[in-house]
Amino acid sequence: MKNKILSKSTLAALVLLMMTTNSCRTDILEQENPNAVTPQSFWKTEDDATKGIIGAYSPFTHIWYYTRFEIFLSDYRDDVVNAFATSERTAAGSFNGVPQSNGAFWVWSAMFQGVTRANEVLANVPNIEMDQVKKNNILGEAYFIRAYNYFNLLNGWRNVPLITTPISEIENPKSVPQADPADVWAQIENDLMEAQELAPDSWPSDMKGRITNGAATGLLGKVFLYQNKYSEAKAEFAKIMDGRYELMDDYADNFTEASENNKESLFEVQLVADGNSGWGGDNAGLGKGAAFHPDIAPRGFTGQDGMRINNWVLDLFLDERTVNNEIDPRTFTTLFFDTDETTTYNGKELSSKTYGDLTYQEVFPGETFVWGNKWLDITFDNKTGSQDGGWHQSGNNLRLLRYADVLLMFAEAEFKLNGSTTPALDAINEVRERVDMPALSSITMQDIEDERVKELSLERTRYFDILRWGKVEEYIVNKPELKSESAGTSSYKPGREYIAIPQNEIDANPVFKQNPGY
Repeated sequence: MKNKILSKSTLAALVLLMMTTNSCRTDILEQENPNAVTPQSFWKTEDDATKGIIGAYSPFTHIWYYTRFEIFLSDYRDDVVNAFATSERTAAGSFNGVPQSNGAFWVWSAMFQGVTRANEVLANVPNIEMDQVKKNNILGEAYFIRAYNYFNLLNGWRNVPLITTPISEIENPKSVPQADPADVWAQIENDLMEAQELAPDSWPSDMKGRITNGAATGLLGKVFLYQNKYSEAKAEFAKIMDGRYELMDDYADNFTEASENNKESLFEVQLVADGNSGWGGDNAGLGKGAAFHPDIAPRGFTGQDGMRINNWVLDLFLDERTVNNEIDPRTFTTLFFDTDETTTYNGKELSSKTYGDLTYQEVFPGETFVWGNKWLDITFDNKTGSQDGGWHQSGNNLRLLRYADVLLMFAEAEFKLNGSTTPALDAINEVRERVDMPALSSITMQDIEDERVKELSLERTRYFDILRWGKVEEYIVNKPELKSESAGTSSYKPGREYIAIPQNEIDANPVFKQNPGY
């Protein structure tokens, strides 16, 4: 059975804490409730510390964050996805998002909710008398959670406030300015270095999914890479290329509920198909399943507008063949497309199938659109569509950092430093060998970019790769056909590579400034 980090009893206690307001005793009718949970009464025991850190993880499973809405600010913005219709879901990808967007504000809010809760843990847990090792581990997790959320905020909005203390300790929280992005990057680095020192190497089997120092190291390397600090990035990646992580034998095992928290995973969001629905909360009793699946699923298997995959992606996959002269097996895991070809891989015959074991021509006779397939886990529980049993019908964990990504980032850092060297080739070829692709004898940066598309499409990385490479205009803006199913790219203005600062925040904080281009 899947590990459920977010237990109902734990979250119920946490929600009580979050809902409690301070009371003042002005007369006999306004007496303090001795049983009420307050920040002053809560942070007392080891159990409180554990509940607090679980509460800091909880926003990751908010429908405003990774269970659904975050995908519209990551995968839906890249050049792989061509989303249908015009709405808040597609606005950021077409560069016509507005500061009043509820969707973007929801994601911003959930990320800052994670920051706020991590700050509470970091401020209060050091004062609790408890086992020192457990205390260190919890603090390490909190540093990682704060860093991870700020990494997302920085890459999404760029100009964000840097808050590292509980809101209650800030004299005027509505006058906190936006920070220099360089200062936010520095804080993220420092937090991850703390997490490296404090988080454990591993957790017991019933706590799998919690942050380890390996996850902190992998993310720190990624943070350095995003800043073009290639030597530092390479050094961090090398630390965890020591055998503690390995590639799964079968590429597809990274995207199935049956193979969660495996040896390739550094960090993944723990989802569960609990039969609940719910909207807008992260407490127990609200859905914790993969509500983003309807936004990936092929037309006819979703109740949402959804999206298709741009044809250049399939062309890239089909550009080269395996050592057995067959289609790259990652193609079948990632895409649903029109082909009668099959690939023999790990003792299985792979073919293009969707829900109900249907072939492309059975579903879309005469069509040529390419659809998404990754994450849908269509054979698990014999699903017939992306909303069987409601929004949260799948408990398939969302993997956010895998060892294959580490290898490809190491190859990139090494290439940027020294060119097409043996270490760079070894790293990229390890990823290719897993899927029976022939070894490369030399590489260019384009080879690295292409390999990242084949390995990592629909894993919340592509848009941010394009952004950090400075190629948003070249790869997306100048190719409006990639967003032909919604609004094209004509709304682009310099600065709209980033999302508009939510109007709610600007209205509440007079020192906030809107991002350029809006």
